[in-house]
Amino acid sequence: MHAGTTDHPSDAGILGRAAELGRIDRLLGAVDGSGPQVLVLTGEPGAGKSTLVDRAAERGRDRGLGILRVRGSEGEAGLGLSGVHQLLHPLLPGEGLPAAQREVLDRAFGPEAAQYELKLDQLSLCVGVLGLITEAAARRPLLLLVDDAQWLDLGSVDVLAFLARRLEGRPVVLLLAAREDGVPARFDRAFPQVTVGPLSRTAAGQLLDAQPDPPRGKARAEILQQAAGNPLALIELSRALARGRTGDMGAGGAGGATLPLTARLENLFAADLPGLPAPTRAALLLVAAAGPARLTDLMRAAPELDVVAALDPAERAGLVRVADGGVLLRHPLVRSAVYHAASFHERRLAHLALAAALAGEPDRRAWHLAAAATGQDAEVADALAASAERARGRGGYAAAATAMERAAELTPAPDLRARRLLTAAQAAMFAGHPQWVGELSGRVGGLTEDPRLRAEASLLGGWALGVTLRHEEALALLLGVAEATAMSAPDLALGALSTAATSVYNSGAPYYRAELDRISGLIDGDGDPAGRAWVQAVIDPVHERPRLTRQLAQGLAALAQEESLGNLTALGGATWILDETEQAVRVLGTTMDLLRRAGSAGTNATVTQALALALFENGSWTAAEDAAQEAFWMATEAGADNVTVGAGILRATLRALQGDPAAARTEAMQAVRGVDLRRSLSLQVRHRHAMGMAAFVVGDHADAYEQLRAAFTRDFRPAPVHYHASLYYLGDLAAAAVRAGRADDARTVVDAVQQDLRPDPSPRLAAVLHRAAALLTDTDDAEQHFRAALDDPATDCWPFEKALARLDFGEWLRRRRRSAEARPHLNAALECFQRLDARPWTERTTAELRAAGAATAPAPSGELGELTPQQRQIAELAAQGLTNRDIAARLYLSPRTVGYHLHKIFPKLGITARAQLRDALTQEDQR
Repeated sequence: MHAGTTDHPSDAGILGRAAELGRIDRLLGAVDGSGPQVLVLTGEPGAGKSTLVDRAAERGRDRGLGILRVRGSEGEAGLGLSGVHQLLHPLLPGEGLPAAQREVLDRAFGPEAAQYELKLDQLSLCVGVLGLITEAAARRPLLLLVDDAQWLDLGSVDVLAFLARRLEGRPVVLLLAAREDGVPARFDRAFPQVTVGPLSRTAAGQLLDAQPDPPRGKARAEILQQAAGNPLALIELSRALARGRTGDMGAGGAGGATLPLTARLENLFAADLPGLPAPTRAALLLVAAAGPARLTDLMRAAPELDVVAALDPAERAGLVRVADGGVLLRHPLVRSAVYHAASFHERRLAHLALAAALAGEPDRRAWHLAAAATGQDAEVADALAASAERARGRGGYAAAATAMERAAELTPAPDLRARRLLTAAQAAMFAGHPQWVGELSGRVGGLTEDPRLRAEASLLGGWALGVTLRHEEALALLLGVAEATAMSAPDLALGALSTAATSVYNSGAPYYRAELDRISGLIDGDGDPAGRAWVQAVIDPVHERPRLTRQLAQGLAALAQEESLGNLTALGGATWILDETEQAVRVLGTTMDLLRRAGSAGTNATVTQALALALFENGSWTAAEDAAQEAFWMATEAGADNVTVGAGILRATLRALQGDPAAARTEAMQAVRGVDLRRSLSLQVRHRHAMGMAAFVVGDHADAYEQLRAAFTRDFRPAPVHYHASLYYLGDLAAAAVRAGRADDARTVVDAVQQDLRPDPSPRLAAVLHRAAALLTDTDDAEQHFRAALDDPATDCWPFEKALARLDFGEWLRRRRRSAEARPHLNAALECFQRLDARPWTERTTAELRAAGAATAPAPSGELGELTPQQRQIAELAAQGLTNRDIAARLYLSPRTVGYHLHKIFPKLGITARAQLRDALTQEDQR
């Protein structure tokens, strides 16, 4: 479980085990008797106990401890005292011990030990071993390491337990590791224990990424599901996949695949299987084939078998647990081991038996019939396709895609097979698996000559390419489809163009914007106004903004009420790019709510990243951090590189702005490792901004300026590298330029951009430009620019950017001995920075306030103004009686984030308890 990243400062390379490593560190520190001197590690096979024991040995050596180790072995479990002999071998024969103790040890472990075996006195042996350890520890403190203790011989366990209870006052600590169901009886209650549980989702994903060939897309999701956080399983299944050993994935009862196991995993998870009675193995196969296994189903499937009695040996072996009318396998990999240990003939009979028992459950029956099929079968394919449609109707897009893909494989007619593959690809898109979408859509063209089906397949293939950062290939497909169908199928053409717009924006290449504009003019009809608005916003979000915002204002309510996923996604993107940020937060939040209700978690990656960006700009940084984190891991699992990189850059930006520049730089560089940013200019300039702000925070203003300057070309007349994203960094560019002595160069950039943006930029962009102009103006004309940046109430929607302008203006006023005028601006800026936890700016503003004559920097006041849209939404849900967890699930936030917002909401409303929310909101509405 080693990798290149760490979550433990002193133990780089071990993922997800910070708590366990910290506990081991405390054990090592207790060698001086300052705490418990024994620790027992427990966990399932493959959980990483041996890795932790190895790391304890390394840490012990670093501390100067002597290391004595023993590892239990099944082959030596019957050899008396073999474990203690392995542990003590470096210390024998114990020349410094009293003669009596040395004689006992010689009789136990010397060349003639066998003839004395029956004459040994157990207590004398234990005392002799304790004396040997004590004598060695007097020369050098000792760490005793016992691994795989479940396989130690009983005599060794007795001696170790005797030692463990007598370590007090001796510079010795003992770490013992054992399987959770095999902790020796002498150690199972008497000493502190730490359970090495499954890795978290984050750590499991990091461990997969650390493999030589990290799995992606659908395979990654399957490995994560079946490994269930077991580190060894994650590593072994990834390696098996890389070697092409997981190709014959079998279907389970619910459509879930089972990955064939490596021999190493079989030995860990199903070592007892061959020795079980034949009826037990038959019952276990039914359980494995059934997926969710109910006893009643198993009994109907095998009336000739006493299922409960047959499962008893498996339950005693720890493979299953029978409870509450169901049968639970100990680990998903036990299911894989059982399923693939059987022949295809045996598996087929099991599935047919279950299909007959499940006649009243058409979805599960269809899957069992499909698993039992020996070739193409139209009837079974129809049943599975019907099951897929039911799953899609419930919003289970991943299940629908899996079922429809299998239905296509079983379908004899090529045209119908093509349509079913296309339907599967559409469901996989909503499930958020671009690589799977690309694979499915790529198979359609070889099955049909129908131009509509081939065009729809190209559209889906283009979407998949764009999400995986292959923008040029995506646009070649999508723009081609849009132009070819502009007259014959305008709905399809507009869908292709709307999908292409995302890659056009991310690419930032002028040629593709021109092509988007040209082809858009070829499409007749008024269909899909939301899609058209998104396309037009991408083509020219600055100059066309006034017209597009009027258009959106007229149709937004009606479009949003439809709660169409396509409409809402397009509207969310259009409102965000047009600087209608509060509207974007609301629309994207509604989109997320729809996706959650539909259960299409995978698609959330792209929408969640868009929501994270809008929340960041809107000053909801805690929620933005949560959304970016969620988007990152969903995208990593799905193979959506565009989101993986973008979410990582946003997290790096937050790190920098909140005062952790080292982490910001690390995360920013990790986010773009292996990515050619020249092909994604939006990500390129966002990455430069993150790096620039990290440099700015540590006072390296020259580097900060160079990073931010890279968001604009080096031409005689500088231009934005990305036609939209670059513009918002002009204020930060100017701030860095002033401190780096590069004001003249920055002025050429700002002047060139200002000329291109006239006459009517958004209030946000106008404020950014005025801030930049004010900072770069040497005369008193700066004041009018500062005031123009601050006077428009609309700019309250971007609180951090406004607070920066307030801080800059306050500094400018104080330097001109206008401290009384400066203090209100500095106070307002400080309140915002404190709320956002923007520590570098909080410190700078506090210092500026002191210089301006403020006695003390004010704490955030209780009355912080009106609720933000998100706070209003949280308050209303809390007033309805929903818990923080309920609200978090509804709004796609963490419960911690909801609690944070409520902490801010209460003082704004002048209340102290949840029960007061309803009345306070009513009074707020009446004001």
